[in-house]
Amino acid sequence: LSLFPPVRPPKKTSPKKPPTKQQAAMAEEQMEEASSSAAASGTPFQLQFDKPIPFQIKLAEWNPEKDLLAMVTDDSKVLLHRFNWQRLWTISPGKCITSICWSPDGKIVALGTEDGFVLLHDVENGKMLRSIKSHDVAIICLNWAEDEPLSRTDKEDLLSYEDRTTRFFPPAPVMPRIGGLNSGDTGLADENEEAIQAFSSASCQRFNILCTGDKDGCICFSIFGIFPIGKININKVPIHVQSSGKRTSYRLQDVSISKVSLSRNLHQLVLLCSGKLINTDNLSLSNDLSVGVHCLHLDTSIFSNRKNELHQVSQQASSIQDLVEVVRASISMMSKQWSNAMNLFHEKFSALPSLLTAHGMESSSEDEFMSLLFGTHTSPALHQFLVSSLGEAGLKRIAKTIESAGRELRIVVSEHLQPAVEIISFRLAELRGLARWRSRFQNIGLDEKLMDGVTERVGMLVVQVERFSRVAATVLYLFQNFLSWVLKCVKILLSEPTDQVPSTNSELVVIFLKFLLDKDPIKQLLETDQIFEWDIDTAKHVEHLVVFGGFTDTKFLERSLAKQFSELEESLKEAFLMPFTTVSSQIHCQGLLPLYPVTSSDALSSTSTPASIAFYKQDKDSQHNASSYSSTDYICFKIPDGSLNLRNFVAVIKDFCNSCSTSNTPSLSGFLLHIPVEYECVDLSLYKDNQVVLLLSGKSSSENAGRSWMVMLQTENLSFSQFSRTFPANYYNLQELEALELQLDTDYGKVRSVPHPLSTPLAVSASRGVACIFSSRRHALVYILDEDEDEDEDEGSEME
Repeated sequence: LSLFPPVRPPKKTSPKKPPTKQQAAMAEEQMEEASSSAAASGTPFQLQFDKPIPFQIKLAEWNPEKDLLAMVTDDSKVLLHRFNWQRLWTISPGKCITSICWSPDGKIVALGTEDGFVLLHDVENGKMLRSIKSHDVAIICLNWAEDEPLSRTDKEDLLSYEDRTTRFFPPAPVMPRIGGLNSGDTGLADENEEAIQAFSSASCQRFNILCTGDKDGCICFSIFGIFPIGKININKVPIHVQSSGKRTSYRLQDVSISKVSLSRNLHQLVLLCSGKLINTDNLSLSNDLSVGVHCLHLDTSIFSNRKNELHQVSQQASSIQDLVEVVRASISMMSKQWSNAMNLFHEKFSALPSLLTAHGMESSSEDEFMSLLFGTHTSPALHQFLVSSLGEAGLKRIAKTIESAGRELRIVVSEHLQPAVEIISFRLAELRGLARWRSRFQNIGLDEKLMDGVTERVGMLVVQVERFSRVAATVLYLFQNFLSWVLKCVKILLSEPTDQVPSTNSELVVIFLKFLLDKDPIKQLLETDQIFEWDIDTAKHVEHLVVFGGFTDTKFLERSLAKQFSELEESLKEAFLMPFTTVSSQIHCQGLLPLYPVTSSDALSSTSTPASIAFYKQDKDSQHNASSYSSTDYICFKIPDGSLNLRNFVAVIKDFCNSCSTSNTPSLSGFLLHIPVEYECVDLSLYKDNQVVLLLSGKSSSENAGRSWMVMLQTENLSFSQFSRTFPANYYNLQELEALELQLDTDYGKVRSVPHPLSTPLAVSASRGVACIFSSRRHALVYILDEDEDEDEDEGSEME
């Protein structure tokens, strides 16, 4: 091949012993040096590193802002490497990872799992920030797109909204962790609290949307990656197509999403999926059934047209959801702490009823303590219980445990529960105010009546927190008084001095024996199914106060703190479901492009077929008029051998979205690229400036077996031809495209020989101008794609 220096055949020598490991390493190093010298002499794509790796890599993605590469191994370990191949961390999420992508700012790596979870991990240390259940089946693809400043208008800047919470409140509380206990499985990291707070604040700086697609045809949209704002099922989306002046309706069945790409102005989504195309106008026509891989264009203009409103709502709602988890963890924490203390108390004091029964007495524990309090008599059973069973040591242990639990309850309430509920109340009041601006926020489903209801419920929760604090303080004081009195009685029975025992109140001892010895008000307030009864006078008084305050809930005192929180959750779910359903209903399918048919179920799994989607800015846009910002979509994919009667072809198509949105002559165009027969396309990726990067591997039956090539083509230099779309049998119209022969021995593009057999994946970084490829012999090779890149800057870059 003329683009590469000739390879001299080895000299014939006598047989030698197999090379040692040291000799093999030296030979590999010499090969790397030879490759570097070849690059210096004019070969494209300088080889930066050739490193052995102990894992087989199935997914890889470059960080969009930093020189970092995230990789997923076959056993679902996640590795993060610098550009110089220094490993920063390795994590094992404990789930099968099926997809990966980065947040636009490069601070979060998102992982899609086989059981439908999206895991968000911190780039600094790999700690999990969120675990969100978005789907019911495996998430096949992820795409995280951010609103670009070029797509904004001056009017939107005037309507921008400032989060005023920081003016009135200190930083939001974090999850409580006291006495070695944590909040449990809440979907938030139990550690790394600073990263969680930074994520909650930093992720809301610029509007962005995470798109996730699963193998059952569902696509979910989440603002900031955490607030769900839309979901569509491609199996249920009607597809209307204009063909020959006639409108025909189609629908896809058995859909599996393989690729999603949201444009950088958030206006349109292009996806690749496999499925069965059915003509819904006449279901009885069996020849209208087409099984294959399809490309769909979804109109997501609701995200761009209402991004300011969505930003404001999701900013408040995502913070509210974080605080709701803090409230949930606080209630759970308090329940654990108090339950442990009460278990010890009842365990020790349960010995008294047993002793009473053993002595043949029919009195209760309350009766015995009352008799002791009023000095009538001390039964042998009570004397044995106080002196022998309980004792001074056991009593002090109970007192210390209850005091510790009470102290921790006060900490949780003051530092976590109460501030979280107050900030929720303020943020809901902000949303309630936005809901009254109907002309702007009714379009995205922010309902005023629902916000009124949820605002009242959080107001009642504020009252319940205050009520709990007072009840807890009273109960703890009564326990302290009762236990001091019992300690004094024990010392008297043992004829010990009582000078060190605090003074007690006999009336409070009676109250404790009547209402707390066998009852637990704190536990009742922390249980969801507890109902409190009030006398008629108290109920009427509370009703007057509630109405005077402008509320409608007059029954809140009958509910516990946990029950009030549960009702708030239900109300929040209902209120936030309205924007979710409203936005989902405004996402429509604008166009369908069947790409190629398949005949076998194995080939129908389009996830195994190399494909790439990208949006490129149009150069013709005016730099002074942001409203003219637009982009052109490019779709690149390998056509499976035998489909469309083609073999070893790659297709590149552009302007699919524009051809769907215009009523005049379609502008859909593309070309077919024929790969030489002795090679096969292992993987491909669209690259910056309208380029395509191909990985070609020599077939085992050819003389190039064991060798591979990396090719980068400038699509603008190739001949795009327009083609028509007629339904339903429009797959074969791809054959109208001009077929170009890829000739590696001519100056067709940038071509580099790779002395390894290659495997997927191919990871390219448009921001850094590098590519990482993986050989089947477990080597990672990093190449510089753009020779004019500043290498010193690439090598010396550090994580922010």
